[in-house]
Amino acid sequence: MLSVVVGKRTAGSAVLLLEDVRDRLGGRVPELVTSDEYAAYPEALVAVFGQEVVPPRTGKPGRPAGPRLVPPEGLCHATVHKARAKGRVVAVESRVVLGELPAGAGVSTSYLERQNATDRHRNARKGRKTYRFSKGWAAHAAATAFTMYSYNFCWPVRTLRQGSRREGYRQRTPAMAAGLADHVWTLHEWLTLPGVTRARAPALDG
Repeated sequence: MLSVVVGKRTAGSAVLLLEDVRDRLGGRVPELVTSDEYAAYPEALVAVFGQEVVPPRTGKPGRPAGPRLVPPEGLCHATVHKARAKGRVVAVESRVVLGELPAGAGVSTSYLERQNATDRHRNARKGRKTYRFSKGWAAHAAATAFTMYSYNFCWPVRTLRQGSRREGYRQRTPAMAAGLADHVWTLHEWLTLPGVTRARAPALDG
């Protein structure tokens, strides 16, 4: 899990999420972003990753067009459309919204949907139609941070393991697969790691 924003599903939340993703990628533009058909995503992608261009002068009277944001080169945003009948998915169609689909790339949201199911299983506060749901944002955000970050560092994922049944498997967490850890962390190790916060500039008087 690269990033998560706790809050309502709004255009502002989409921008916050993508800004954090951009920072974690070191500013690198992702080649492919797949999502459902939530209308805020294309505008948020351009707002966060877009490149500013100045349209050429047309030679016509009037004020020249000012700078505007356009999708960056190399970015593709594709969506998955699911047709349903009587509550069941009967067809799945992919649509390219921005850019061009990279050669050989597939459009799917199955990994995210699988992660959402795992998250609901590990975080009872996200269970639907139960009495365990969060009553306040602070507690919900804390529980989300705990389950998400412990998933990255402390949860060996079967599909990430290396080796074979005959030779034995080497269990790996998402953090190990991403090169952020060299072993499966225990919860005690993760919870007792000293936190690091960004230094703030001193306030200026006057």
